[in-house]
Amino acid sequence: MRKLLVIFIVLLAFVLRFWRLGEFPPINADEAAIAYNAYSLLQTGMDEHGKAWPIHFQSFNDYKPGLYFYIVMPFVAVMGLGSWAVRVPSALMGVGSVYLLYLLVREIGGKRKYLAEIAGLFLAVSPWHLHFSRGGWEVNVATFFIVLGVYLFLKSLKDSRYYVLCTLTFALSLYTYHAARIVVPLLGLGLVFFYRKDFVGNVRSLVIAGLVGFVVLIPLGVEMLGPAGVSRASGVGLFADTGPLTRVNEQRGEHEDYLGITAKILHNKPTNYGLAFMENWSEHYWGEFLFLSGDEIQRNKVPEMGQMYIYEIVFVLVGLYFIVKKQENWKIVVWWLLVAPVAAALTFQSPHALRAQNMVIPLTIISAYGFWRVWETSLRRGFGWQVRGLLILLLVWGVSRYLHMYWVHMPKEYPSSSQYGVDELVSYVEERGDYHPKVIVTDRYDQPYILFLYYMKYPPQDFIGAHSLTEPDGFGFSTVRVFDKYEFRSINFDVDRPSNPNAMIIGTDEEIPDEANVTKRIYFPNGEVAFEVVE
Repeated sequence: MRKLLVIFIVLLAFVLRFWRLGEFPPINADEAAIAYNAYSLLQTGMDEHGKAWPIHFQSFNDYKPGLYFYIVMPFVAVMGLGSWAVRVPSALMGVGSVYLLYLLVREIGGKRKYLAEIAGLFLAVSPWHLHFSRGGWEVNVATFFIVLGVYLFLKSLKDSRYYVLCTLTFALSLYTYHAARIVVPLLGLGLVFFYRKDFVGNVRSLVIAGLVGFVVLIPLGVEMLGPAGVSRASGVGLFADTGPLTRVNEQRGEHEDYLGITAKILHNKPTNYGLAFMENWSEHYWGEFLFLSGDEIQRNKVPEMGQMYIYEIVFVLVGLYFIVKKQENWKIVVWWLLVAPVAAALTFQSPHALRAQNMVIPLTIISAYGFWRVWETSLRRGFGWQVRGLLILLLVWGVSRYLHMYWVHMPKEYPSSSQYGVDELVSYVEERGDYHPKVIVTDRYDQPYILFLYYMKYPPQDFIGAHSLTEPDGFGFSTVRVFDKYEFRSINFDVDRPSNPNAMIIGTDEEIPDEANVTKRIYFPNGEVAFEVVE
């Protein structure tokens, strides 16, 4: 019976992650960058900017960690340059994470019947995990490696041969996503501390594993001393936010002697940036973020949904209560929960569902444990079937509502964040492009150049060396303004039309005047105009 339940949970996770995966939601700029760079490697042995087999891909000057690009490569080789190729690896690892969580909870949950299955089920239908499993998100793959690493660590306590595999798995997560480079070392420290007594007699295996990990991470360490490390930190790092520094100057200015020792001791960068970090960190535990509204960034959320189901607030609280009361041997789960958002808190955008995605694992474990406690307690109190019926209804209602909001309302309420209409636009441009010596495209939506390269399957060998990146903007990101006859920028129609009389001009409804000769309109799913084409 329990084996059948596990099979059902894995199949459910598979269906929810693979249903219409290739078409919904539309490819975003980051996914297009991963797919096109994998395509470029296959064609030329270089990324889009001409670097051979990089560890980090410069892309939009955000230096994306490269492992997922290489994982995607064989899928592009077999399936071609398309959405399935860039998404299938992430979706598969999303399903794999569900099964791994089941195995992990079976290790730490002892003999609690059905607790591991409940945890697997909760992750299979988790809004947080589902959202990032249905796209080419590197963070989802990093989370898979982190869960696998923790599971292998617990297995290594019984069989020391697993230590090397555990170390290699954690190392792979560091090559996959920036946030893992903060979270994994902290999580590793917790594992070492909580299970230090189990290391007795395994010194040789630990030393070998440590040496293997050190050697594997040497290329990453060298790379992080260059632009890959500096650019990322300067772009989205906490110190890129000048707010705390401005506050230091304001506070010192309120002293009679703003250069005095008191002002300097009480008001300084370490204090104010430390407070900013603590505020960012704590915001990831707010009920509004977790259970009501989710991330502020539309691409990372579903309308009217938190990162978890609203009823899970009860299960999380119950789970934490029993962990504390019963002194459960789940210290590593609590530690994981505490360190999971640290990397996200070190940036100036918080709370951040993407950078803190690994947080879904400890929260799901705690929520499942709280659910299990309520389920078991209700039976002992004599009203088990009534409570269990209510719990099942809550689960079915919550999942049904989430899927409805995801499939029906998200494309209508957040159409621009998912970059709807670009595929239709590129098809039209390719059909009519021969009639125009120049095509000017609005940059109103994120990184249009990479989406054109992706949908056009533009030959990488013609793009490499024939373009340039702009200087980084205030967030550290760059873009390509021109390649071939395509130019990407804001549209000033009154200037652009007279100076480019034969060009195709593509803008938003706000950029194109009503009297213009619009030959094609492309609409968002909610009926609003996404693009207007003037010829």
